[in-house]
Amino acid sequence: MTEEKLSELRSGFDTAFINGILSSNLAYKPQFVSNNYKEGKKVLSSIEDELLVCDCFQISVAFITKGGITPLLQTLKELEKKGIPGEILTTNYLNFSEPAALEKLNELQNITLRMYDVEAADEGFHTKGYIFKKEEIYRIIVGSSNITSAALTSNREWNTRLISTEQGEFAQEIVKEFRELWNSDYALEFEDFYEMYKEQYKIIERQRQIARKDEIPSIEKYKLKPNSMQVGFITNLRKILEAGEERALLISATGTGKTYASAFAMRELGFKRVLFLVHRGQLARQTKKSYERVFDKSVSMGLLGAGFYDYDKDYVFATVQTLNRDEHLLRYNPEDFDCIILDEAHHSSADTYQKIMDYFIPKLWLGMTATPDKRDDRIEGRNIYEIFHYQIAYEIRLQQAMEENMLCPFHYFGISDILVLKDKELKLKKLSAKDFSQLVSDQRVKNIIEQADYYGYSGDRVKGLIFCSRIDESEELSVKFNEAGYRTIALNGNASENERAKAFERLAMNEEDSTEEMQPLDYIFSVEILNEGVDIVEVNQVIMLRPTESPIVFIQQLGRGLRKAEGKEYVVILDFIGNYTNNFMIPIALSGDRTYNADVIRKYVISGNSTIPGASTVHFDEIAKEKIFDSIDKIKGMRAIIKESYISLKNRLGKVPYLIDFYEHGEVDPLVIIREYKTYQTFLESVEKETYIGEITEQEKLTLEYLSKTILSGVRPYELEILKQFFNQEEISVDKLQRDFKSEYGFNIDLKSIKNAVSVLQGHFVSKEEEYQKYCHIDILRYNRGSALQRMQSYADQLQHREFYKQLNDIVSVGLHRYKDKYSTGKVEESPFVLYEKYSRRDVSLLMNCEKDLSSIMYGMKRIEDDVFIFVTYHKVESEDKEKLYPEGKPDYADKFENNKLFRWDSQIGKGLDSSYMKDVLTAKNKHLMVTKSDIKSKKSSYYYMGEFDVVDTKEAQKTNNKGKQQVITKVTMKMHHAVREDLLRYFESGLEKEGETIR
Repeated sequence: MTEEKLSELRSGFDTAFINGILSSNLAYKPQFVSNNYKEGKKVLSSIEDELLVCDCFQISVAFITKGGITPLLQTLKELEKKGIPGEILTTNYLNFSEPAALEKLNELQNITLRMYDVEAADEGFHTKGYIFKKEEIYRIIVGSSNITSAALTSNREWNTRLISTEQGEFAQEIVKEFRELWNSDYALEFEDFYEMYKEQYKIIERQRQIARKDEIPSIEKYKLKPNSMQVGFITNLRKILEAGEERALLISATGTGKTYASAFAMRELGFKRVLFLVHRGQLARQTKKSYERVFDKSVSMGLLGAGFYDYDKDYVFATVQTLNRDEHLLRYNPEDFDCIILDEAHHSSADTYQKIMDYFIPKLWLGMTATPDKRDDRIEGRNIYEIFHYQIAYEIRLQQAMEENMLCPFHYFGISDILVLKDKELKLKKLSAKDFSQLVSDQRVKNIIEQADYYGYSGDRVKGLIFCSRIDESEELSVKFNEAGYRTIALNGNASENERAKAFERLAMNEEDSTEEMQPLDYIFSVEILNEGVDIVEVNQVIMLRPTESPIVFIQQLGRGLRKAEGKEYVVILDFIGNYTNNFMIPIALSGDRTYNADVIRKYVISGNSTIPGASTVHFDEIAKEKIFDSIDKIKGMRAIIKESYISLKNRLGKVPYLIDFYEHGEVDPLVIIREYKTYQTFLESVEKETYIGEITEQEKLTLEYLSKTILSGVRPYELEILKQFFNQEEISVDKLQRDFKSEYGFNIDLKSIKNAVSVLQGHFVSKEEEYQKYCHIDILRYNRGSALQRMQSYADQLQHREFYKQLNDIVSVGLHRYKDKYSTGKVEESPFVLYEKYSRRDVSLLMNCEKDLSSIMYGMKRIEDDVFIFVTYHKVESEDKEKLYPEGKPDYADKFENNKLFRWDSQIGKGLDSSYMKDVLTAKNKHLMVTKSDIKSKKSSYYYMGEFDVVDTKEAQKTNNKGKQQVITKVTMKMHHAVREDLLRYFESGLEKEGETIR
């Protein structure tokens, strides 16, 4: 044990138990381990982190369930490949541990499983301990968490992670206790306990099921109760009706209870006659059953379509295909129904729906959909929001639905597909025989079956959906699965209503209900007919064998498994990821973040598992991660994505959206739009054409361009607040401005900062002379030194131009929103920077009150008065020039975190300890570290602010330059003032081959 490690242990103890203000290495600091996804904390993530870096592990828990081990399966498979040994001890206490979970663990070659027989020992067993050993250090998590889904992800759990040396008393006592239990006569080997325990579990579980059926339900449980979404929806719908509106839209994620929401609303709002429109007969029957659970017998209900003609019932559930025909439609008077409900309302712009909507005149048209932005046609003015008069009664997307526990938890696994075909090839109308043979090869089928078997499902048998890229692929894969012993069919657009209904029934049925005429199905293969309107609540496994075309389709297919059902604890999602262009859309869909910020997408791939709400989990294998990262780095068609987002937002709002609308509705990041178009005016000209061309002058456009690239990011409020006050004031006194800042933002703005803000607003914040000549005449204000800021008359005249004023106000609004949301709190050590927020080099120049933009010369290291900034690219791309050792002349510096406190940095080649370069670093009063993940698109890179550091060690070394010559460099060891967050470390280290000790 080195003295350095002992010192780290003591520092960690001091921080955890003596003084929390003290800084220490997270790897050696005792921690409270709990579940709080909003803070990126899950017990599961803490256990996974320890498993991935340990040399061996022991676990002792009372209970183990399939829901608990399923999210650990990918990690456990990695440990099996590495040969990391593990011992797991559980119990037969209360016969709670699930045999299927125990069998799955026992299949892993590196794990030894034993069961402690509490009945024979005649003692209780409530241990919940996880012991991880790395060299001579033990890291031990003890507390309240068994290996169950809720305990590891969502329950209120209290655990402590403690660190000890081999010689430490704490570790010695726990390890001794574990060994005593492990070697006890009551600790039975798997072969000795499994069969008997499995039989006993089955008997007791059967008895529990009988007992549950015999329970006398309470009055509360007997009556269906609306969930929070349904109550909110009814409340808002009542307000919409009271306001005199006659159309409304319910936007609700699949599985959140739209049908029940509408039934409760019809009952509570007192509608006597209701027409419920669907696009398939099976859905009409399912909806009728749901309504019958909500209403008493006094309300008559019937079907119209698929052989039923119950025209005169109070509540009619009809297919649009049937009612669309005059022989059925004209049997009704236009005012016969009080309310007409359109299920899957994103189809309502189609002619078949429009004919019905043009005929009837109800008191209320109610549309329901999970995907309002998926329009069936592009006819101008026929978007779904417009059809329902932009009246959104309620909206709940996937993330909120998970937060409110409305959905069945899912365990998503992104797995690298062995298929080498690209998405363009898969879209071809006809594949070559060679390419098709790849698509349905025995090797690919074997891999799919092995993965599906390994990751499993919740329940007694698999009830799965498999989404393919092509119809011929779905048909051939179904044949091959059947040859392997599975019961499957391919179901596509040519299947009749009866064939679909029968297939769904076979998939949902239990084994004991099978007959000679009706056998259960294990899987249904399909391309897209299962994307919507399929209500098979029993689905417990979804397999995706196709490229992700859009976040909307991804969520539709994922959503097929998210309905809750009795006996279904979770659903397993297996996504086979190939070399596809749109892989970046997978994390966008899972996170619900639609800003298309590349770094946000990358971070979710690495850390999404600890931030996803509830008991759901997200895992990607290493190859799949790299395929997604590659897709992110090569995102193409950003302008098409922006335009699609614009159309969606315009449809929703019923007006032309501006940057603030993108920001407030979580659409594409306004900074991304400006990066692509320079000004929002240019973007509007590209989408709205002549409507906006010439709306503002070229000088006004220059002003908007300059301000968009300078202050839109909102990293500081100085310029934004001045512009805001100039909207209605000709002059601002310096005293008033300082008072306003103190009142509004909680800090003092000094005269130096005011002077700098004035300089920025005068167009001086540029990096090149040609830029200065371009922007120096924007003429916004002048500064009467020490007294007041005056608005220029030419600028006042420009503000009279409606469109210019609107777009300028838009920039100010977005900038101030960004400042308040991202940069107003969390500043450290009197610096203008917020820990772990992102800044461009231009932002650094601005925040340091530089007279001009220094970003063009701000590489590697930059000294600005008393401050020095170290800019580090964590993952350098390889050189494509075989004549050069390094890409673009950038040497592969050994810059990396040793742990969450120490960072090792190499100076520029040729800069020794005595160089002025190193003196700038070492003599600076304040030393700041800025880190970006990758240098792809480096000119536009933003850097995470990692905080200030002290230099604890320096030494000279030699490095080969691009010409093959050895030159001096300085190797610097930095100690961060603040321990770096685990999720960021995990993100920076992802995809890198680590040498020596793994980063913790």
